[in-house]
Amino acid sequence: MAVEIIAVAPRKSELKRFVKFGIELYKDSDCYVPPLISDEVQTLLPDKNPAFDYCSAQEFMAYRDGQPVGRIAVIINDLVNRRSGRKEARFGFVDFIDDAEVSDALFEAASTWARQHGMNELIGPMGFTDMDHEGMLIEGFDQMGTMATIYNYPYYPAHMERMGFVKDTDWVEYRIDVPAEVPEKFKRIASLVRQKYGLRSLKFNSRRKIKELYGHALFDLINEAYDKLYGYSPLNKRQIDYYIDKYLGIIRLDCLSVIVDKEDRLIALGLSMPSMSKALRKSHGRMLPLGWYHLLQGIYGRNDVVDLLLIAVKKEYMSRGVNALIFEDLIPIFNKEGYKEAESNIELEGNDSVRLQWQYFTHRQHRRRRAYRKSI
Repeated sequence: MAVEIIAVAPRKSELKRFVKFGIELYKDSDCYVPPLISDEVQTLLPDKNPAFDYCSAQEFMAYRDGQPVGRIAVIINDLVNRRSGRKEARFGFVDFIDDAEVSDALFEAASTWARQHGMNELIGPMGFTDMDHEGMLIEGFDQMGTMATIYNYPYYPAHMERMGFVKDTDWVEYRIDVPAEVPEKFKRIASLVRQKYGLRSLKFNSRRKIKELYGHALFDLINEAYDKLYGYSPLNKRQIDYYIDKYLGIIRLDCLSVIVDKEDRLIALGLSMPSMSKALRKSHGRMLPLGWYHLLQGIYGRNDVVDLLLIAVKKEYMSRGVNALIFEDLIPIFNKEGYKEAESNIELEGNDSVRLQWQYFTHRQHRRRRAYRKSI
């Protein structure tokens, strides 16, 4: 049977079907970590996601003989295009069976929609912003994914190359052994940085307090620190409010490192979280009937892996050893909680300042992912 491409309407019921296809495709995979269906649908709903203030999008599903066999979203981020001067459309939320007819049909639908909206390039996988998943897995298919990254089957990159897509950039990921103590090098640097710049670490036991004092400042710092990174889309006030409400309620405050100066101005932050991979797999992407229990166990139960979600430092303090203060703060907490290993999250392959910090730890690169580009 021929492949039929259907445009997905921006309604909750249809987007839920779109999201569930991705989960169903990986039901037999030991490495796939599903998203929460409700979160993924909310990201794709124009009246819920503030990124639609400057983005437009269209989702497509592929069917054969009435059965779903693929999906793709195509996104135009006008803010990023104005900053770059390019006419790029992003593709993301992409999954398909190992069938050239299916992948060709999906990407042709995405390319046609993008051309109709004045675009001449297609890049991805990327989402609306850096808060969404990005990068197609090209190495590490035998490694369990994380809640912050994409897992895909090994045949995906071959389809991309066959269709004429080329590498635009790569990200790498590391698995790091949590040391029993803060490395001596970090201790010395942290001591020097404290004395020279008057910096100190803050800990919070109140979500309300951190929201009042540093809620917006945390995301303003992320905007500043990540501004020049690949494809970065600065978050506006509505988006910051959205992410504060979405994430502040679930992070473990002891796994958040906040570094301030003498005037209590935010200088750096390190955000980590117990790995949610196994909990999300048990939940199958659903909060009910028992998904919420598995997620709570993932956050507060026994766990031996911690995800290093992000580190951000103010520009004037970059390359001045501030990261040492973050690790000095977090490593004792990791040991107290029994975390044995850490996941680094994705790092641009050319970001040497980030990559070199792992030289003081036992570590290994275990995954690589890629953003592709093609003229359309």
